Amino acid sequence: MGWLSRLSGTTQASPGTIAFPNPSRSYDAARQGVRFWGNDSAMDVDFFVSDEALRQLQSDVGSEQADFLRVFDLHRPRILEAAAKVYSRQRRGIHVLDASNF
Repeated sequence: MGWLSRLSGTTQASPGTIAFPNPSRSYDAARQGVRFWGNDSAMDVDFFVSDEALRQLQSDVGSEQADFLRVFDLHRPRILEAAAKVYSRQRRGIHVLDASNF
C-alpha cells in the first residue's frame, strides 16, 4: 500500500478491476434509464441501467425520473454487483444493464 493510500484510508483497485467510488448517477430520458460511472485504475467507465431492469428490481416504481433514481439508489449494491460482472466479461466504452442482468 502506498503512502497516499495510507493517508487517505483508501486502496487502489488493481488494473482490470472496476470500482465505484463516485456515487453520482443521472437519468437519461433519451435512452430511458440511469447512467452511472465506475473506475478501472485511471480510466472512467460508463454504465447504463434501463428502466426495464429497474422495474424488474422494484415493480411498483412510478414513471417519473425521480422514481427511477430512487429505485437505483435503493438497489445500488445489487446494481453495482451486476455492473462488475458485466464489466469483467467484456470491457468497452459503455456497459448496458438490462433485465437479464438481474
